[in-house]
Amino acid sequence: MGLEELPASAKVRVLIAEDQALVRRGTSVLLSLEPDMEVVGQACDGVEAIAMAAQLRPDVVLMDLHMPRLGGVAATREITKTLPGTQVLVLTTLNDDETVFEAVRAGAHGYLLKDVTEQELLETIRALRRGESRLTPQIARKVMDQFRRMAGGADFALGADGAATADGAATADSAATADAAHKKIAAGTETLNDKEEKILRLITDGMSNRQIAAAMFLAEGTVKNYVSRIMEKLHANTRTALAVISARQRRSD
Repeated sequence: MGLEELPASAKVRVLIAEDQALVRRGTSVLLSLEPDMEVVGQACDGVEAIAMAAQLRPDVVLMDLHMPRLGGVAATREITKTLPGTQVLVLTTLNDDETVFEAVRAGAHGYLLKDVTEQELLETIRALRRGESRLTPQIARKVMDQFRRMAGGADFALGADGAATADGAATADSAATADAAHKKIAAGTETLNDKEEKILRLITDGMSNRQIAAAMFLAEGTVKNYVSRIMEKLHANTRTALAVISARQRRSD
């Protein structure tokens, strides 16, 4: 079956949240030309984005940050809290440290600047649908620097193009989660089996679910189930927290 014959259920369902009508409509046209994507809605501010996400349950929300009534960070926080199956991709002109980390703390799975190419945008949307996270290189550097600080200097992988492939970023929230989980591990109250330990190490190495599946000869859905089980055992709500926990375990071994 070719891409042009993809059933609706196989397409990436995208909600666009952008206050500039010209940008919003242009992005919609671009995505609609892709046979594996479907634009399910367009919101002009954060309030609309939250309401439409709840109603439409898209796979990916393409989120601007500077919008009237309610900004993109607050909208991202609400959407990721209430719709865990929806991934938020920030697309903005803002690249200062405070804005970047606020968006990541709010739950954004990707962060792109508006000077990205059309192909980069399309591939990032597809990557988020696969359970990966993507950052433009300059944003990736900010996040990885913070990641290393929070993890105490541990090394984390960047993709060949400089884009971060580990899901999420190390933040104060992730570090706090990791602290609590690490204490439970040290007390022996939370244990992982051998396969779960290996998957945790691969997550720390920056591998996506698809890459882990290939490396371990498992179905991607099986890997997703393992990751969910690991997060539950370690009381981590992001893959970043898992990576920080793993890095600390490595240092203590």
